[in-house]
Amino acid sequence: MHKQSQAESFLRVASVQRNDFLDHLSAVEQNELLYRWPFWARPEQIAPQQDWSLWMLMAGRGFGKTRAGAEWVRQIVEADGSARFALVAANFAEARSVMVEGESGLLAITPEHARPLWEPSLKRLRWRNGAEARLYSAAEAEGLRGPQHSHAWCDEIAKWANKAGQAEATWDNLKMGLRLGFRPQITATTTPRPVALVRKLVKENGAIITRGRTYDNHMNLPSAFLVAMFVDYYGTRLGRQELDGELIEQLEGALRTRDMIERCRIGMLQSQSGASRGSVQTGVSPVDVQDTVRPEPVEGHLSAGPNSRPMQRIVIGVDPPASAHGDACGIIVAALGGDGKAYVLADRSAEKASPEQWARAVSDAAERWQADRVIAEANQGGAMVQSVLQAANISLPVKLVHASRGKVARAEPIAALYENGRVHHVGAFPRLEDELCGLLIGGAYEGPGRSPDRADALVWALTELMLRRSREPRVR
Repeated sequence: MHKQSQAESFLRVASVQRNDFLDHLSAVEQNELLYRWPFWARPEQIAPQQDWSLWMLMAGRGFGKTRAGAEWVRQIVEADGSARFALVAANFAEARSVMVEGESGLLAITPEHARPLWEPSLKRLRWRNGAEARLYSAAEAEGLRGPQHSHAWCDEIAKWANKAGQAEATWDNLKMGLRLGFRPQITATTTPRPVALVRKLVKENGAIITRGRTYDNHMNLPSAFLVAMFVDYYGTRLGRQELDGELIEQLEGALRTRDMIERCRIGMLQSQSGASRGSVQTGVSPVDVQDTVRPEPVEGHLSAGPNSRPMQRIVIGVDPPASAHGDACGIIVAALGGDGKAYVLADRSAEKASPEQWARAVSDAAERWQADRVIAEANQGGAMVQSVLQAANISLPVKLVHASRGKVARAEPIAALYENGRVHHVGAFPRLEDELCGLLIGGAYEGPGRSPDRADALVWALTELMLRRSREPRVR
């Protein structure tokens, strides 16, 4: 959960106390409070206290990045008349409309009596104490060759055009001109994208990276907007990037790409217990805006309706951990539809669970989805796996499978099913999808964690449904 601003804490005080406090403020003091950034800012919007050369505020849209960048500039120039700022955006129009004249730009956040002189024709801001800021376009790298600065604020660096290395050339010229003052600094505010400049900066020595999500700023955003963003984008690659502020990279040589998985997605649904179990209902369920912070994936649910797809079989793939409280136990629920396609319904994997705990998770999933069978890898001890599942009172058949090939080799035929559009994700499963995109052609794994446990459980489930179909599937 994000940390609160003083203003958020103040709003939680009883209204009588709030009104009493405000009534004791003069009109001048009330106006000063409107512009007092430490009162309104969340802690992550304040520049780091420790020594740094680059502060990169990489967060979702609506987080308050622009306000944080502008307030940092204001703090510096009001305290240091010798400050010389470079304000760099993708182009001059955005530098002016966002960084200077925007709702969270430098003119709007500064009290009228302290506002700088804005000279649009010269692309320059001048403060009464002598501090200055000049606007630059990232599309014109040569414009930063020569000028000297003490500080720089760079906005939306992820969208700087990088044809022929333009963005990186702009950055290099900017850094070479940061030679005024005692401690030159750059603040970069951006929504993350896996472009060359962003990938380079997150690894730079001396850089401090602050991350955040759109929802962190929920006190200042319309609830209708937050609900709409959640319903339309939760868990998707676009949502994770643009709303959750995640830097999502596409690995070279991956068996599956992010685009491939997005094409296979058919809905983002809230899990609904009590729904009938006959088919998968695609569409979007009503959600409360508070759900935007929940960590679990948004799953498909079974129900009857005009858009439903009859399911022939439902299985649970299980990849047991090698040791108690070691790796995760992959637990994936998947179904075979009447259209001959596979539907991934749920990721119920258990992290660092004891055998009893992950067996209970399998049992709960089997009951929730009325599964036909559990498919469990037995390489880590077939008898143990069988006994643990039996102890959890799982009444449905348990099929033990033995892996003769590595995880990536087993995943290759399943990747082909994705490529041919024969697998659908009913909802969003970020952790599973990160693992799937970390499986590389040739056998390597470069995804999260030591082992792709969720992905392996998925492979077992889809292998059973799509590559080893029973001769007489029963319609559910």
